[in-house]
Amino acid sequence: MIEARHLRVLRAVARTGSFSAAARELGCTQPAISQQMKALEKSVDTPLVVRSGRGMQLSEAGRVLLKHATGILAGLSAAEEEVAAIAGLRAGRVRLVSFPTASSTLVPPAVARLRDSHPGVRVSLVEAEPPESLAMLRGGECEIALAFRYPQSDGAVALPAPAHGTPREARAEANLEAQQLTAGTDWSDLVVTPLLDDPLVGLLPAAHPLAGRGGPVELAGLAGEQWIAGCPQCRGHLVELCAGAGFEPRIDFATDDYPAVVGLVAAGLGVAVLPRLALQSVRPDGVSTVPVRTAAGAPAVRQVVALTLPDLAEVPAVALMLERLAGAAGAR
Repeated sequence: MIEARHLRVLRAVARTGSFSAAARELGCTQPAISQQMKALEKSVDTPLVVRSGRGMQLSEAGRVLLKHATGILAGLSAAEEEVAAIAGLRAGRVRLVSFPTASSTLVPPAVARLRDSHPGVRVSLVEAEPPESLAMLRGGECEIALAFRYPQSDGAVALPAPAHGTPREARAEANLEAQQLTAGTDWSDLVVTPLLDDPLVGLLPAAHPLAGRGGPVELAGLAGEQWIAGCPQCRGHLVELCAGAGFEPRIDFATDDYPAVVGLVAAGLGVAVLPRLALQSVRPDGVSTVPVRTAAGAPAVRQVVALTLPDLAEVPAVALMLERLAGAAGAR
């Protein structure tokens, strides 16, 4: 097997014309140069140098090998420099996948701080909700996925029954969606960096009788309202919260667009529950916001985290990005 150290010796011998001069150039002894040249000649099974008077010249095989060695050693040097740059955070790449509310609140300050301190590290962002974002992480399409999940008593995800199809088809569709969402909250194979507990906030029309009271609202007091729900995972958690309060919500509108939710509530078409992060990037004009409690009296929250694979967590740029995301979350 041809080793890079042997090729460096060959190059030095060709440049200097002798073993002793090559030894001085490489900072080692003449016997060490001789031994490495013998090892190289043994690996290719042909002489590489010939003695000529007081000096040495490369054989035909030696000249051929030197021609290739020049490119090989240049490539190795470039590779070593690039790896050193990545390890020293002078270069590198971090691909983020995030759900929308984190994209507009946590990601910008985190990426800005990273670029200020390490401008050579490139950061990109695409948006996806869990479980799609977790599939992208496990599939090698990103290094970090920002995700969320709602605390569950048994790990199950409650979903409203679909409004179409036969009863058997409806149950099958609901079961499939529940399985997909539950898979999105299985993080056992990932490195989890907790970022924050994001409180859930109730949105009421400004003229609602419970608006403006200041204190938390019991969901049971909204049992007769029409509801506006968000993404499937958020909708499932809303149904679970309401079930704990003893009722099933009447969901008339479902949209992932938070300004649309605010607009529908402001128009008096229903009530909603949104994460507080969502309201930090949306103007809640015409609505009243109130804290939401679970049936047990605890604040309703969702857990926001940054996820990566165990091997990726050791990459310097990834580790730094996780640190910056935690710092951005802690500053809120």
